[in-house]
Amino acid sequence: QVQLVESGGGLVQTGGSLRLSCAASGRILTINAMGWYRQAPGKQREFVARILRGGSPNYADSVKGRFTISRDNAKNTVYLQMNSLKPEDTAVYYCNADQGTSYWGQGTQVTVSS
Repeated sequence: QVQLVESGGGLVQTGGSLRLSCAASGRILTINAMGWYRQAPGKQREFVARILRGGSPNYADSVKGRFTISRDNAKNTVYLQMNSLKPEDTAVYYCNADQGTSYWGQGTQVTVSS
């Protein structure tokens, strides 16, 4: 089993920034991809950003140019730097790790006030 623990969520005003972190622990072999998804109230969970081990990141169109994903393979940690936040970014953000099996964190709330 792999455990993912997210941190860094909170309340911020429009135009502000937050940095999310997700640390993986447990029976870690080789984590291929790590990423972030989000789910707003009444909506389905959606892809935000993903980064392969040693690979290039990719982003949802809605966050391109504003969010940056990075990872520290030595620490099995992935980060999401979120800038120029908008009210529509408000959601619970979930960390995901792909080790053949997909693992999810418990989620961290991000609220952007207008």
